[in-house]
Amino acid sequence: MTIHQISIFIENRSGTMIKVLEVLKQAGIDLIASTVADTTEYGIYRIICSEPLRAHEELQKAGIVVTISDVFALELDNKPGRAADAVRIFSEAGINLSYMYSFLLNGKGILIFRTDDNEKAKAVIKEKGLKYIEEPNLAGLA
Repeated sequence: MTIHQISIFIENRSGTMIKVLEVLKQAGIDLIASTVADTTEYGIYRIICSEPLRAHEELQKAGIVVTISDVFALELDNKPGRAADAVRIFSEAGINLSYMYSFLLNGKGILIFRTDDNEKAKAVIKEKGLKYIEEPNLAGLA
């Protein structure tokens, strides 16, 4: 029910992100979504991609500091308020979202988030009948 997300710690200076993108390009790994959270010193570049385990390996081989974590990917109707509805469900269940980001794909909203309680989030997703994306289906999204 969760998917793998790659998180890369990069210095906030010219040329650091291109190194990451070139490694993924050379490996033939497709990006599906990405986001950067930055400070004045460094950034965290989070990526959802077609082959996260191989991406992790290739980035490590290139000497890039990278971690892999489990996140959830919900598919939402592309209508105003659907993200709010989804977040409300988790909030009412007492589940904290550490961070989230979203994008549109094939006419659907995709909501990516990390939580402080994966097991409880899985139970809520099942109980509420929320549509989620599984990792084997990621390659087909790219």
